[in-house]
Amino acid sequence: MSVEIEMEKTASFNWVKTAWLFVGIGLFTLVYFSPVWPDAIDPLGKHFALSKAGKGAIAVFLMAGTWWVFEVVPIGVTSLAIGVMQTLFFIRPAQVAFKDFMDPSVMFIFGSIVIGLVFTKTGLTKRLAYKMLSIVGEKTSMIYLGCFGVTAALTLIMAHTAVAATIYPLLVAIYSLYGEGNKPTKFGKGLFIGMAYVAGAGSIVTLLGAARGAVAIGFFKDIMGKDIGFFELSYYMAPVGFLMTAALWVYFMIVLKPEKKTIPGLKKRAKNLYIELGSITRKEIVAASIVGLCILALATFAILKAFIPGFVAPHKTAVILISTILFFITGILDIDDLEEIPWNIILLFAGAMSIGFCLWDTGAAEWMAINWLTIFKESHWFVFVMSIAFFVMMMTNFIMNVAAIAISLPVALVIAPYLGVSGEAILFSSLVVAGMPFLLLVGAAPNAIAYDSKQFTTGEFFLYGVPASIILLVIVGFSVLVLWPMMGMPITVG
Repeated sequence: MSVEIEMEKTASFNWVKTAWLFVGIGLFTLVYFSPVWPDAIDPLGKHFALSKAGKGAIAVFLMAGTWWVFEVVPIGVTSLAIGVMQTLFFIRPAQVAFKDFMDPSVMFIFGSIVIGLVFTKTGLTKRLAYKMLSIVGEKTSMIYLGCFGVTAALTLIMAHTAVAATIYPLLVAIYSLYGEGNKPTKFGKGLFIGMAYVAGAGSIVTLLGAARGAVAIGFFKDIMGKDIGFFELSYYMAPVGFLMTAALWVYFMIVLKPEKKTIPGLKKRAKNLYIELGSITRKEIVAASIVGLCILALATFAILKAFIPGFVAPHKTAVILISTILFFITGILDIDDLEEIPWNIILLFAGAMSIGFCLWDTGAAEWMAINWLTIFKESHWFVFVMSIAFFVMMMTNFIMNVAAIAISLPVALVIAPYLGVSGEAILFSSLVVAGMPFLLLVGAAPNAIAYDSKQFTTGEFFLYGVPASIILLVIVGFSVLVLWPMMGMPITVG
């Protein structure tokens, strides 16, 4: 009887997936074969036509988004479909569509994941996990807070992708002591989804957390003729980042409150397990040294770039991949370890890069941004600022946050003076939301890394992300209306 019930559930589940599969295909067909769409017109009267390729990019974008949210096929397979659809329908040539699958950003994610793999293999993960648990104690609420705090702190000095890859195995080791095996629990969901969200919240505080800050400042200087310094950015962003981290901790304590208030005996057990590990090994020292030097190099280059005009640093991907090469040279990793790489996650981001560049190259992203922002060109200044924040927040869930900034800031900064809004209000509110895509796995690498825990589905991630995104917009609104003016930021101009 139980077998029959299980078969019925499986059949029903497959039917639902099949339905959403065809919904995605239907959206693609409806958009791709629809008549020509009207031009977008910016505030200066310039027309932006949407080409057939641009309409095709939006069609692929809608199909992929539907498939990702409802996980009708493995998320990496949806990414492959992105490249295939671009090629089959002549949206972009194959050599362009699939070339994006090996973009430097994808290889950076690969290198970051390898670091996490090394931390697990050498035992550094368990050593760090047991030490942290012996400090934060047995309360699951404090374990949440401890994990979130460490994640946010690390993003102040290193890229949030590398932080997530480093913290992920630490969380796996912590969760193994929860006593529920590998099965999904509220505590497991909160631990891993929370890590992904907080990695984004922490990454907005300094220019070292992600590349988006430097790109946005560059746009701001070109358009507004003003420069934003390293410490000026951190001055305004630190309160928002830390406030959001605290808000996320409260949020997860409410919506994903752990089943157990405490894990009895955990503190003592963690201390004993730490002792059992013995003295730190040579491999642990070598691995930690390699990772430490890479982090130091990335941080140094970022600081030099911020303070020395014209300084050109080596690309961060080359620096992070040096660690991968050294892990094999020193014998910490071997060829069999490559089988442990979550290639589904790598493919996910490869496809995300491809659709992001597709929307950018075909002009579809710019067309969408102009149409959206010009709706609010005569609205109240606060409504306009929040409309930009909302647009960037939504776009950064589908495409690179750097691209979301690049397509929205120029248009917004042109409209802003007509509404009496300062460029700083536009810049900083956009940067806040660009760092925190809470809806889709493709929005940020930490989201996808957390998904590898198998504690949640893509649909669950989306559902938990909706209230979190609302909290984010509330905090942005509070910052624009109250916090930043108190700190001296000009919000409106005469």
